[in-house]
Amino acid sequence: MNTPLNRRHFLRTSTALIALPVLESLGFRRFASAAQTQSRGPRPKRIIFLGFGWGVTQDSWYPNIAQPGSDYTLPAGLEPLARHKADFSVVQGLLNKYNSNGHYGSTFWLTGANEFGEPGQSFHNTISADQVAGETLGKGARFDSLVLDCGAAALASGHGQGLSLSWDIRGKPMAGPKNPVEAFHRLFAKDTTPLAQQKAMLAQRRSVLDNALENARELQRTLSKTDNSKLDEYFQGIRDIETRLSRDEKWLGVPQPTPPLKEPKPDLAGYEEIKLMYAIMVAALQTDSTRVLTYRQPVSTLLTSLDVRIDSHTMSHYPGKGPEYLEASEKRDHAQSTLLAELLDQLKAVKEPDGSSLFDHTTVAYGSNIRTGHNLDNCPTLLAGRGAGLKLGHNIVVSKDTPLCNAWLTLLKGSGVPVERHGDSTGVLPQLLA
Repeated sequence: MNTPLNRRHFLRTSTALIALPVLESLGFRRFASAAQTQSRGPRPKRIIFLGFGWGVTQDSWYPNIAQPGSDYTLPAGLEPLARHKADFSVVQGLLNKYNSNGHYGSTFWLTGANEFGEPGQSFHNTISADQVAGETLGKGARFDSLVLDCGAAALASGHGQGLSLSWDIRGKPMAGPKNPVEAFHRLFAKDTTPLAQQKAMLAQRRSVLDNALENARELQRTLSKTDNSKLDEYFQGIRDIETRLSRDEKWLGVPQPTPPLKEPKPDLAGYEEIKLMYAIMVAALQTDSTRVLTYRQPVSTLLTSLDVRIDSHTMSHYPGKGPEYLEASEKRDHAQSTLLAELLDQLKAVKEPDGSSLFDHTTVAYGSNIRTGHNLDNCPTLLAGRGAGLKLGHNIVVSKDTPLCNAWLTLLKGSGVPVERHGDSTGVLPQLLA
């Protein structure tokens, strides 16, 4: 026992090596204190945006506007969420005023942009709320945001243009994993490339980027004002790539975390696909791989998985059609609410180092640009989670045609994102503040 003590000490016998328990004399008090100090620190804020197309069933999804506040009757479309009623609010009266396309359930949902707002362009968009959040909240994570999509099912699901819910600072669509297998591998697949080779590949990408930037600057001196404006957009794209390269360098050699779930089976679609994507999103937050997530969810394959034979677009026009169309729409709502309730269950079940839950530090935004059919007013909006200090457990009715971006601004500011406006916002929603 005359050898120096260290934190990994053992008792030796003639046949075995037995680990000692945690003893303060061996230095464990110091390590325990450090862990306790870390657990007492503030937990990071997280945000999840879940978007769907074709809206909801008007008469059975929205709470009665004559029952504002906490004492309202939960409608049938939200009944699966009954056990979480105190932990989410429905906001009624929100609008993306520039959105005029009844097939665009997601394109401008998080941006609030004017499609024709840029002279000379037939399509224009701006940065989405998740990317604004990622610039601040994502700094300490491997991915500043994780963008999830539903692939080929997107257009049939009423989402509109884009590759996901996410749009970058230039208003360009951002792609991401299109199924649970891709999402799982993006987060947890081990890179077996030797570290030296990884560094060489990053250096090569930086060299190519530097050359492109230098050539563009030389070209800039000979261009007109209009062309220089286009080149500025090109420079912004290069800055985005530089940011990603810097992030890659920061995490070079840091292994991906061990996944808290099994690798997904391929070829899942509809209900089971969404359910697994939700589980992967929780795993991403649990491992602190990212703190901002978006998921553009399938509707068409969800209906198929529910044995609904009516296509999703026709179903959304249930008013004036036979009872089977209304039944299909209500069945869709019930399934989506059931899946959302299970997601909230998981967020509440995952414990943080300080004893709180993921739910205590996460905000979930759930909704669409489309109300029903091609109607674009009163965007269905449900907000859950305690991460942004929002008022929960309420049926909140705001003035008609209040900008949807006011809700996003309130969520962003409540999550600690230093932003004064977003999209067409006119201010925060005081009714939404706890």
